[in-house]
Amino acid sequence: MNAIEQRKQELENCRPEPTLDPETIDEFWNDLLAEDEELPLDVTIIPEETPYPGMEVSKVSYTGYGETTIHAWYIRPAADTSERGDLPCIVTFPGYTGDRGYPERYAHFLMLGYAVLAVDVRGQLGETGNLLPQEEGIVRGWITQGLLEKERSYYVAVAIDTVRAIETAAQLPGVDHERIAITGGSQGGGIALLAGALSRRVAAVAADIPNLCRLDFGVLNSTSSLTEIADYLKRYPEHLERVLQNLAYFDIVNLAHRFTVPVLMSAGWKDTVCMPETIYAAYNRIESPKQMMDYPFSGHEVSEYQRRQTVLFFREHLG
Repeated sequence: MNAIEQRKQELENCRPEPTLDPETIDEFWNDLLAEDEELPLDVTIIPEETPYPGMEVSKVSYTGYGETTIHAWYIRPAADTSERGDLPCIVTFPGYTGDRGYPERYAHFLMLGYAVLAVDVRGQLGETGNLLPQEEGIVRGWITQGLLEKERSYYVAVAIDTVRAIETAAQLPGVDHERIAITGGSQGGGIALLAGALSRRVAAVAADIPNLCRLDFGVLNSTSSLTEIADYLKRYPEHLERVLQNLAYFDIVNLAHRFTVPVLMSAGWKDTVCMPETIYAAYNRIESPKQMMDYPFSGHEVSEYQRRQTVLFFREHLG
């Protein structure tokens, strides 16, 4: 057995126990999602000019958690929709501190004949703000907002924003509501996994180098966004157990039992941001059809090769 085979075996055996029992986490999320279903989405769609004749673009907004308006692009291949029929739709979210970018970023999905809903994450670089109340001090960034109260935390807001993005996609004209998938990398990958665990509408999930996996290990070891939580706990060590308990409700390790749809994940073995020990910890507990793409010599990055694997995955599961 060479070193790469040995490392692969170690990762396949990485299976830490959940830090919450399924009944506890299901009760929390099922109650929260039931409450959310009663609230209107207030979807708006405004056509947007684009220099590319191969696409039709609209600016979409919907009401997210706590009445924050979430902004997105709705992008479709330019053609006679009466001939094409309803299309599969890919929902995407950006990596941490990023935004949804320009519509042409998603041209590879349009070339498949898919529609795209590209969504901003609240408060970050895009056009979307954040009305989540801030009643205590936070560390730089966003994720320590409401850290001591999971029901009002940044992570719960992002999770509900994500579920509502899927519901918004299902209401858009020309979308086949039975063929809605979600993808993203890093933060976007973690959000994609949240959608797979929480939304009943998602048909497939492609999560590259995702965060939100094995969060306790990540807070201890990650070199990126989770350092914000580490810095918070450095200042307030008395809150350690409370913070870890709250984070457990958003940890894919604890949500893995809720997956029923196909999942594609990727891991860079040299990644110090979303480490393979975190990604595999979640992957190994998912019981729905799944596939892992390993990159022993990659860090926190998504290669062109992996982007093509995502295309092939969606073509298989969405047609």
